[in-house]
Amino acid sequence: MEAFLISVLIAATPFLLAGLGELVAERSGVLNLGVEGMMLVGAVAAFAVTYTTGSAAAGMLAGAGAGAALAGLFAIVALGLLANQAATGLALTIFGVGASGLIGQGFVGQTIKPLQKLGIPGLTDTTALGRILLGHDVMVYLALALALAVGWFLNATRAGLMLRAIGDNPEGAHALGFHVVRVRTLATLFGGFCAGLGGAYLSLAYTPMWGENMTAGRGWIALALVVFATWRPGRLVAGAYLFATVTQLQFYGQDWGIRLPSQFLAMAPYLATIAALVIISRDVNLTKANAPAAIGRPFRAER
Repeated sequence: MEAFLISVLIAATPFLLAGLGELVAERSGVLNLGVEGMMLVGAVAAFAVTYTTGSAAAGMLAGAGAGAALAGLFAIVALGLLANQAATGLALTIFGVGASGLIGQGFVGQTIKPLQKLGIPGLTDTTALGRILLGHDVMVYLALALALAVGWFLNATRAGLMLRAIGDNPEGAHALGFHVVRVRTLATLFGGFCAGLGGAYLSLAYTPMWGENMTAGRGWIALALVVFATWRPGRLVAGAYLFATVTQLQFYGQDWGIRLPSQFLAMAPYLATIAALVIISRDVNLTKANAPAAIGRPFRAER
């Protein structure tokens, strides 16, 4: 059980990073379905830079920067040129899949040293609780700190309230003098930064190697997590660990005597995603109360 709990904390990190970034973007009224593509580009950029330079820190920055660059492309097309956001996001994912495969073709099968584990002498190795909570790499704790920061930003700062106002009523916010497109662009870039960081975690820590399509649908699950959490950071954290638990069942289920086909256990995370969305959709009032009213709706400033 100890190993299982440790694996859940690790597996939840990419969900948490990518989901938090998308939550901020959607709170501003932007629907970016390109999370999977941004994660893949972030993963290959992080691995390539780390493998080439030997610096994991440089790799993390490269992965986050690559995700933000793709988000910037989305912002130009969807926010600047007012293209359909859903279609642009899907195109971004397709582009990310192809670009990551092209960039990473020379790195397939190569490995690197995983991110260094942190720890507190006398606590990490001596108790089960210490091994579960204290013996992880920096990105596990960065994801949790980011969740606290996003919750504080959205609920306790003027900038966060402005962002939420833009997501609910961009025309009204513009009339009050807020720069709607600028705020949405920054939120979109933040979403790409976090998605790229989530992808970087996969190739630097979770499985320290590069393989095509290594995100395996995690970007889509992160998108579903935002809805599952009804656009609230605290619920997104809980959802990330819940989905990570289901994900890890495919590796530990057989050892625990769960007599189900391995293929079914491999499908479990995606079945859980569908089930969660169905359950959430049944409570229309809850979804409407928290969903940004103008999500996915283009905005053109009237002069």
